[in-house]
Amino acid sequence: MEEKHWRSIAKAASWRITGTVDTTVISWIITGQLKIALSIGFVEVFTKMFLYYLHERIWNRIKVGKIIKTDYQI
Repeated sequence: MEEKHWRSIAKAASWRITGTVDTTVISWIITGQLKIALSIGFVEVFTKMFLYYLHERIWNRIKVGKIIKTDYQI
């Protein structure tokens, strides 16, 4: 079974929202400055979403651990 590109994009976006909130909060705790934390979160949301998408597409090509489902039963 193969994933559609839009599914990989949706998964990347939902994961990045979670990750960006985490990164922003950690950055705020470390720096004590909300403006810097938001800047870090803004940049990383795009870079990591792109990297996650590439990661998903590469893993989609790897056959290890995948099974092919058939429509017929024996």
